Amino acid sequence: MDNFNAQGPNHYEGTVPPRPDNYLVWAILATVFCCLPFGIVAIVYASKVNTLYDAREYEAAMRASNDAKKWCIISVIPVIAISLFYLAVLAIAAIFGCMASVGC
Repeated sequence: MDNFNAQGPNHYEGTVPPRPDNYLVWAILATVFCCLPFGIVAIVYASKVNTLYDAREYEAAMRASNDAKKWCIISVIPVIAISLFYLAVLAIAAIFGCMASVGC
């Protein structure tokens, strides 16, 4: 515990870790283009990253960064799943439509 001071385990005396990515742009894009509820959760976590880092709570900032990234990914999954399902339905409809017509 050499590099910790009396303020607690999240307050470093020595070297400062690099600022983690806050994924705010990705969270906003995920909110606008993908899944609104999960994107909002991503924005909340993304907005905490810089505040926690500036408060010298580096581990909490890293957790918030990881959570923002996780919720960005989670908000994209439903869009991908729905798109794949839609493409599968179109492909099946095209196959059966082609089989039903004489000229195919």
